Amino acid sequence: MSKKDLNINVEHVTRVEGHGNIVINIKEGVVEKCQLEIVEAPRFFEAMVRDRSLFEVQHITSRICGICSTGHSLASIKASEDAIGFEVSEQTKLLRKLILHYETLDSHLLHACFLVAPDALGAPSVLPLVKTHKEVVLRALRMKKQYNDLCTILAGRHTHPISLVVRGWTKLPTKKELEEMKSILLSQVDDLNATVEIFKSLTLPEFERETEYVALTHPDEYAFYEGDLVTTDIDKTVKPRDYKEVVHEFHAEHSTAKHSKNKRDSYMVGALARININYDKLNDEAKGVAEALGFKVPCYNSFMNTVAQVIEIAHCTYDSIRIIDHFLEKGIDYSEVVTSWPKDDEKAGFSVKAGTGAGLVEVPRGMLVHEYTVDEKGIVKNANCSIPTNQNLSNIDLDMKKLIPENLDKTKEEITLLSEMLVRAYDPCISCSAHMLDVKFV
Repeated sequence: MSKKDLNINVEHVTRVEGHGNIVINIKEGVVEKCQLEIVEAPRFFEAMVRDRSLFEVQHITSRICGICSTGHSLASIKASEDAIGFEVSEQTKLLRKLILHYETLDSHLLHACFLVAPDALGAPSVLPLVKTHKEVVLRALRMKKQYNDLCTILAGRHTHPISLVVRGWTKLPTKKELEEMKSILLSQVDDLNATVEIFKSLTLPEFERETEYVALTHPDEYAFYEGDLVTTDIDKTVKPRDYKEVVHEFHAEHSTAKHSKNKRDSYMVGALARININYDKLNDEAKGVAEALGFKVPCYNSFMNTVAQVIEIAHCTYDSIRIIDHFLEKGIDYSEVVTSWPKDDEKAGFSVKAGTGAGLVEVPRGMLVHEYTVDEKGIVKNANCSIPTNQNLSNIDLDMKKLIPENLDKTKEEITLLSEMLVRAYDPCISCSAHMLDVKFV
């Protein structure tokens, strides 16, 4: 191992949910500090929903993230429904799975093609790729717009969806809208295949650190919306309400965001964790993409999280088509549409009561948790949210502490880029796909 000294300070890593710094200090080849520092002030969303009706909090919590607003809405709604013991219809569940697929498609495409591809193609951002890889940029823009269109058709708008509510949907898709969504998805198959070809040609850093992976799992499907919590370190499944058996949040001195761990000092959530745990539940099309990209489980290279996202793009595309075909064949029961403010007698089996519930969903960056305690009037009295990016922070630190010493033979510029690429591999809500980090050497 090299005995060199190294000091790097990457200031103001811009994210959707805050700012952070990469700090690396190495003395004679020994790591003194190697971490991602989160320095943004807390945003207090858990306090904002207190004393608000469980029927309106999803419109508040969707503002936690402009990229995963649908996921936050669904986790919030599931927590509210779980607190009062209300079970929605299979139609509602299936449509919720569909909108979650759309958000996953949109976010994964954004990360893979606008954040990671420039690094792998030797560009400082996506903009210079217009000159060297114009077709890649145009394809990505076209796909992203179509994903936005899918969300708008189904949920009223892409960011901060309108029609997702406790008990179901305020608007249900017409046959024409179902056919339009299917047409859009089918038109994307060629673009998806071309995107896979691009990633077959890209070289990601070689790195390996075995860690604990955490995700939802379901016996009958690749879990995004439903399922129990499982990790690669335990031999049982954990019910959503018992998530604190695994998600142990704690404060780290270098971060204003909470960190998490389970049995070890860290764990990882996200696409790589999901595929490591649930590979056998991927559809055949996604498994074909995994084989084409040379992806094998278990995979312990965090840089491969982006490849896992491309595999999930294939899964979500074809599973979305399957769901739409189901409704085109069986039809939509429009009597389920939610048209009024909730009343205890509005729907059989529906009533508001006091309780505590948890809503867990898999959003693009990993397992998202919302937990609410409500009173007998349905007013939220306490809330807790565990965000995937926060759950990954300790794992990023430990990855960095292994990665950097292994690459001390490289130049400062190469090591800096490598540290940036590692952070980006986790897809931690960096705010702008064209933003490059400003690195200052001490």
